[in-house]
Amino acid sequence: MAAVEPFWIRKTLEEMSPEEWESLCDGCGRCCLNKLWDPESRRVRFTAVACRLLDRGTCRCRDYPNRVKRVPECVVLSPEEVDDHALLPPSCAYRRLAEGRPLPSWHPLISGSRDSVHEAGISVRGKVISEEWVHPDDLEDHIVDWFD
Repeated sequence: MAAVEPFWIRKTLEEMSPEEWESLCDGCGRCCLNKLWDPESRRVRFTAVACRLLDRGTCRCRDYPNRVKRVPECVVLSPEEVDDHALLPPSCAYRRLAEGRPLPSWHPLISGSRDSVHEAGISVRGKVISEEWVHPDDLEDHIVDWFD
């Protein structure tokens, strides 16, 4: 009997069930960082300033079901938004799959461990501060370039 390919290989993003879709999130927390548009380079710049709802230890939202009510600018990702992936870091599974790239070895669906994203140094654990401590006018002082 032939082995069945994992859902992320055999299905498109649009074909995935809600559970499969949610399982693609590796828990890195990078999408929860404040971003700035750089008109000179014409690209999104990520900062080391995280959404106030991000648990900086687990890199998960502390109120995921109510995040949009509490943070209206929160990105609610769907297959349609993945095509405009400027707001997603290059390591993001949604972006990688949309671009035809495989999941990396540290992704929890590959490794079998939720900690592998932290062990690989991909997550924002220990690298960010909460937006509660930074004035919006000072975000430029916190631009980072440690994404792959």
